[in-house]
Amino acid sequence: HFVKHTDYIPAEYLPTFSSRPIMLNIHRIEGLSDYFVCFDDDFFLIDKVEPERFFRNGLPCDKAALNVLSPGSVFTHNIVNDMCIINATFNKHEMLRKHFRKWFSPQAGTKLLRTILLLPWPHFSCFYNHHLPHGFLKSTFEEVWEKHAEILLRTTATRFRSIADVQIWLFRYWQLAKGDFVPLNVNRDGAYFTIRDNTLDKIVKTIEYQKKRIICLNDGEVSSFEAAKEQINAAFQKILPEKSSFEK
Repeated sequence: HFVKHTDYIPAEYLPTFSSRPIMLNIHRIEGLSDYFVCFDDDFFLIDKVEPERFFRNGLPCDKAALNVLSPGSVFTHNIVNDMCIINATFNKHEMLRKHFRKWFSPQAGTKLLRTILLLPWPHFSCFYNHHLPHGFLKSTFEEVWEKHAEILLRTTATRFRSIADVQIWLFRYWQLAKGDFVPLNVNRDGAYFTIRDNTLDKIVKTIEYQKKRIICLNDGEVSSFEAAKEQINAAFQKILPEKSSFEK
C-alpha cells in the first residue's frame, strides 16, 4: 500500500524535501496499526522474522543503554534537540530506578557497561543507537505531539534539513525513557555494515549464509561501486531468487 505525502502531511507543509516531517507525522497515516515497525531504505530482511522480534507483551522490543555523543554533524545537533525534550520531560534517575530490570538487563550485553559508567550524570546524555528497524507504538507519537506540538510543528514546517530539527529517534528515546519497551539484544540477529572494500567480503558472506536475520547496508567508499553492487546483488539473488509480488 503506497501512501503519498499529501495523504497524511498537512498541505501547508508541502512540498517537503526533508525526511524529518515525513517521519514525524507517520502516525497520521490512515489505518496505521497501533503497533508498527519503521524500516529505513537500507534495511533488509534476509531470513524469517517473527512478530515477536519487534513486539512482546504489547510493547516494542529494544536494546536500552546510555551513551555519549560524538560532535560534528547535523545528526548530532538533531539528537541534542531530541535529548533536550527527553530531559525536560523525564527524570533520569527516577526512571532508571522505576525500570531497573529493563535498563540493567543482560540483553544490553556489553553496552551495559556504558550505562553503569554514565550513571553519575544527572541527565540522560544520549541513548545507544542501533541502525536496525524500530518498533513503535502509535500512542507514543500521539503523546509526544500532545506535549510538544510546537517543537514538532517547527520541524514539520522546515522544508530542508536543519540543525534545529528533531527527528524520529525522539519517539524511540521517549519509549526508552518512559520504560515502554521490552529488553532485547537486537544485535544478536541484526547487523549494521558500512559498504567498504574491507567489509565487502563479510557483507556478502553474511547475506549468502544468512548469518543474521536483519542487516543494514550503509553507503561507504569503495574502489569500484559497480563491482561492489554486483557482488552484493549476487548474494541477495542466491537467497532471494524470486521477486516479490509487487516487483516488476
